[in-house]
Amino acid sequence: MARINLLPWRAERRKQRQRDFYAMLGAAALGGLLLSLLIWFYYDRQVSGQSDRNTFLQAEIQKVKEQNKEIERLDRQKDRLLARKAVIEELQAKRSQMVHLFDALVRTIPDGVVLTTLKQEGDVLTLEGRTQSNARVSAYMRNLESSGWMTNPELSIIEAKAPERDKAPAASGPVVDIKSLPYMFVVKVNLPAQSSVTELAADGSVIEPTADPAPPGATPVAPVAPLSPAPAPDAPASPDAADPAKPAGNSRIVPPTPSAQPAQPAAPAPAQKGAAA
Repeated sequence: MARINLLPWRAERRKQRQRDFYAMLGAAALGGLLLSLLIWFYYDRQVSGQSDRNTFLQAEIQKVKEQNKEIERLDRQKDRLLARKAVIEELQAKRSQMVHLFDALVRTIPDGVVLTTLKQEGDVLTLEGRTQSNARVSAYMRNLESSGWMTNPELSIIEAKAPERDKAPAASGPVVDIKSLPYMFVVKVNLPAQSSVTELAADGSVIEPTADPAPPGATPVAPVAPLSPAPAPDAPASPDAADPAKPAGNSRIVPPTPSAQPAQPAAPAPAQKGAAA
């Protein structure tokens, strides 16, 4: 049997389509909202995690900075200790050099020369002093050249100064008034290198790898006239001087010196005079 619909079906279908459209539109809007929420939550978690990582990295950077400061402090302390060690090693290496140097200064300085200032700059030693004459400075330079510890003496300054006298009375004895010496001089000498200073023989001589220099004590020192003549020592008594004087032909008898004459009675004296007559 045929069914005939006389209702307005087109309007009903239009309404149904509208309802479906709005339902789909709502579902799409809801889906978009949910998707937006999910995306926002994801990126919020990512940003929060990155912030936490940045905070951790900043804390670690601060720790590394503190460690770098500690390392720098330790490096500075290490440099100070190394510098102190180098100074101590240098002083240790030059300890024997100073002993031999002052010994050489005492042995090489002639009479009439007085040192007033010693100054060392590296391997160069500057000697300042006063002297009686230019000849004594020349002798002093020859002594320095032959000392074995100071080489290449160079005379920088030598000038005459008016002698200065102290108002106080001069001391008695061999003491020399420094201000009374008329000449001032400045001499520069070279000291042995540190590598050669560390190689010392048992007698204190410098041992070089290429040549064997003579020890400082074996080098002759130029003679210099003393300030005042020293008294001659008493000569030892000879056997002839100890015996009584014997005449030889017509020669005149010379009596022995009092220091060498032995104790004897005074009786033989007239006999000696008679023999001489």
